[in-house]
Amino acid sequence: GTPLIAGLTIAAAAYAGRYSIQAWQAFKAQPASARLGRKFYEGGFQPTMTKREAALILGVRESTATDKIREAHRRVMHANHPDAGGSHYLASKINEAKDMMLGKSKGNGSAFSR
Repeated sequence: GTPLIAGLTIAAAAYAGRYSIQAWQAFKAQPASARLGRKFYEGGFQPTMTKREAALILGVRESTATDKIREAHRRVMHANHPDAGGSHYLASKINEAKDMMLGKSKGNGSAFSR
């Protein structure tokens, strides 16, 4: 009864402690930049959008299927929509990226670059 439960509790605590130490060591072994969160693309926008840049904006591969492109566009636009405090410029680049990935755009630049 009670000694068995106490033994299992101690064993579980020891296992959790060991796991925590290993996780902390793995965390500390990472470079500081990796620990600060997701790594973002640090460049600006190209004068004329390419398919590579469009894929980077949407967070997809250049070969991504149409439905996944639309899903990624919806997700990125939701996070950056002007009505939610996002920038109109970024929204235009996100829409341009979707059009580029769906083959509807020749990368003419955003409405803000004309």
